[in-house]
Amino acid sequence: MNYLLWLVPAVAILALLLTWLLRRYALARSLIDIPNARSSHSVPTPRGGGVAIVISFLIALPFVWLENAIDNPVFFALTGAGAAIALLGFLDDHGHIAARWRLLGHFSAAGWAIYWLGGLPALSIFGLDVDMGWLGYIFIALYLVWLLNLYNFMDGIDGLASIEALCVCLGSCLIYWLIGARELVVLPLLLSAAVAGFLCWNFPPAKIFMGDAGSGFLGITLGVISLHAAWHDQTLLWVWLILLGVFIVDATVTLIRRLLNGCKVYEAHRSHAYQFASRSFGGHLPVTMAVLAINCLWLLPIALCVALLGLNGAVGLVVAYVPLTVLAFKFQAGTKENS
Repeated sequence: MNYLLWLVPAVAILALLLTWLLRRYALARSLIDIPNARSSHSVPTPRGGGVAIVISFLIALPFVWLENAIDNPVFFALTGAGAAIALLGFLDDHGHIAARWRLLGHFSAAGWAIYWLGGLPALSIFGLDVDMGWLGYIFIALYLVWLLNLYNFMDGIDGLASIEALCVCLGSCLIYWLIGARELVVLPLLLSAAVAGFLCWNFPPAKIFMGDAGSGFLGITLGVISLHAAWHDQTLLWVWLILLGVFIVDATVTLIRRLLNGCKVYEAHRSHAYQFASRSFGGHLPVTMAVLAINCLWLLPIALCVALLGLNGAVGLVVAYVPLTVLAFKFQAGTKENS
């Protein structure tokens, strides 16, 4: 794995430079997010910088593939699904694609990834081994589509989506290293390098936003990497679900409560818990740093207990998610914004 000594910093530097170029491009083409009643920011800001993450990561993949660090199925799953979602997001950033066509593209990309990686391995749920069979394919398709969409929903304040991806990727790298699954380290490590380069421009106060191309790409890429890990060891799927807890809980609670409140869930809104929190604390930085702390001090230790100490994954998931759900309700996730 000596090639990582130069590839990882090269990916980070490439993402850093590409983000700078994309910012200039966005300014020249007037690709600017103008604040409105549904925005969580107050300053006009260029968008579309997440394309730097996409390009940097996808350029790096053939190198690790040719080094036999990843096999054909995961290489084709990541490149095909990731590129398709990034292209769809890029087109949506530059215009507008109807929700039904976006959703069709999302399920098509998920289907491509599932074709290469398979459905869902048998899982230990509260001590009971469960093999979902063909239902596993449906579950994974919904999981991948929900993950890429929730990542788009949660990319609403400066640095949040980038910090989340860094925490999840580096946390998984640490766990892989400690359990001796070092062959799995390469993908999340390269993705974290690409995100780190972009974060230099996206950290509060952001000089450029990620955009749909970057957020959707991150969502489905994290999902594919987690599915790849699950086929190595089913316990690792629980690890990934725990590490992704902040985004999964906030987005899911918000969606459910908006549905129950009769809201149109496809309309833009500012009713996620993190959005209420950013308004409550008067800025983006406190919330982004709070998510960093939750990931490092709460979710990572629980994931370590599942991976290293034999804590049942489903039990660990419940332990991890209950306080996050309480926080989501505390910050009024999914309630009407004038309440």
